[in-house]
Amino acid sequence: MSTPERLPLFLLPLAALPGEEVPLHVFEPRYRTLVRHCLDTGTEFGVLLVDDEGAREIGCAVRIDRVANESDDGRLDIITRGTRRFELAGDVDELLYPEAPVTWLADEPVSPHDDADEDDALTLFRELAERVTGSVPDLGDEGETSFRIASRVAFSGAAKQGLLELRSEAKRLDLLERLLRAAIARLAQVELRQATARSNGKVHFE
Repeated sequence: MSTPERLPLFLLPLAALPGEEVPLHVFEPRYRTLVRHCLDTGTEFGVLLVDDEGAREIGCAVRIDRVANESDDGRLDIITRGTRRFELAGDVDELLYPEAPVTWLADEPVSPHDDADEDDALTLFRELAERVTGSVPDLGDEGETSFRIASRVAFSGAAKQGLLELRSEAKRLDLLERLLRAAIARLAQVELRQATARSNGKVHFE
């Protein structure tokens, strides 16, 4: 097990994923101080989901790619990118900004019965992307396929958190397939409602 390191933390109603581009609007003085520290030192900070269940134990570190805008009153718009997963190894302290000891997470060793098959998830992602945008974005080839796909879909914070907490690529792909199927089913319902509205309450079959 890795030795805990102290990591500055953003406590937010969202989850970040490795490889995901995460834009943040920074206005609280404590978080502006945190961002200045990370810009000065070139270090990461952690994004930790806080929702109705409270602050989660597992999050994702991000690195600042660039400052998109800085207001005269000190507010910042920054573009960050997810780097690696962490787990809290102690309490969150708040001096100048929230900070906690963390350990870095890695997947568990792959068993012979836990082989990851990414084909179904990729097929579902392509279908969803085509129907929503008319094209399929390039996913690149860095990092786990599950995170590369999920970072391109606007899943809820809870759904992303579920992926973050799984320690197996095969299990993440299984969850991702279920999330993508649910998204496609919801999209089909929206498309049907829109078609019904356009046709004055009648569904036309070609």
